[in-house]
Amino acid sequence: MNSISPDFVFNSPLETGIRSLSILTVEPSTRFDLQQLTAFDYLVVHSGGLKGGPVSLHPDTPNQAGELVIRRSLVEKGLLLMEYKNLVSKLSLDDGFFYEATELACVFIESLTNEYIRELTYRARWVVEKYGRDQALEDAFNFSLENWSKQFQFVEWPLNKREF
Repeated sequence: MNSISPDFVFNSPLETGIRSLSILTVEPSTRFDLQQLTAFDYLVVHSGGLKGGPVSLHPDTPNQAGELVIRRSLVEKGLLLMEYKNLVSKLSLDDGFFYEATELACVFIESLTNEYIRELTYRARWVVEKYGRDQALEDAFNFSLENWSKQFQFVEWPLNKREF
């Protein structure tokens, strides 16, 4: 039997799709837009960086703030995969596009039984319950932005050409 390389799964549409699905199945009647799901995805993965949060699902990496730049596209691809498999529905509402879990989503997530999925669903529930409201989510990101800003260092470059 062939095994899948971890590099193939890490940050793939499958991984981000399952994370989004875990978030959407916390409260199956809730709907989140792409921006909210991207923020929740980040918070689920890096929950240890939040006040009172559980240990992060993935190890910390340098320059985590840069992850937000690429995460939106990864989450969107994951949602497309989950939509294709009829686990997520995309809704066009008056105030934008939203995603919600289908009836099959909870059954699918519950059928996954490894330790990673248990840890993921625990963190998804914690994040949605703690930051599911817009203001709470904004507060979490403001707190995180203060920590992220320490990752950036500004270097003063000489303007005199002779010093280069």
